[in-house]
Amino acid sequence: MMNETLLNRHETICRAVAALDDRDAVIGGIGNTNFDLWASGPRPANFYMLGSMGLAFPIALGVALAQPERKVVALEGDGSLLMQLGCLSTIAICAPANLTMIVFDNAMYQITGGQKTATASGADLIGIARSSGLTESHWAEGAADFDRLYAAALARSGPSLIGVPTDAAKAVGTTDRDPAKIRITFSEAMTA
Repeated sequence: MMNETLLNRHETICRAVAALDDRDAVIGGIGNTNFDLWASGPRPANFYMLGSMGLAFPIALGVALAQPERKVVALEGDGSLLMQLGCLSTIAICAPANLTMIVFDNAMYQITGGQKTATASGADLIGIARSSGLTESHWAEGAADFDRLYAAALARSGPSLIGVPTDAAKAVGTTDRDPAKIRITFSEAMTA
């Protein structure tokens, strides 16, 4: 179960993106995760989800399988992952060597008003992931532990999931909401 050390989503995303090279893909889930990815500094290999709750991990799985020479990082919120828990067993079965997933858990649907998610009542996303076959699933116990887990995940061959207990800070920015531009920019980055 997650600990009581709450990390800031934007700061964590900034550190995660800074550890990547320009070719590595990052898929940002909808809402504040997406907004904080945008605010970390737009880059062509970032894909910003718009209006498709729960699909960051499945889309990242597709990118990881199609682009095995790239590292692929997926960023998702607890509410979105709860809508698509079945993707965890699919990812475990496919076992892409290059996929690192991060779930930010603030125990609420923050962008729609702060309604509690199931994690507020004890649902353990990392426990669910392990039960789904993702053995390299761990809660980060602070910023230094996140950095250690993230470095290990990027170096590992096989999928990894890091749970980040997250504070209630609002997103720092808002994504440029141009779906065609996002798709074209990301597609061009993946073919470069």
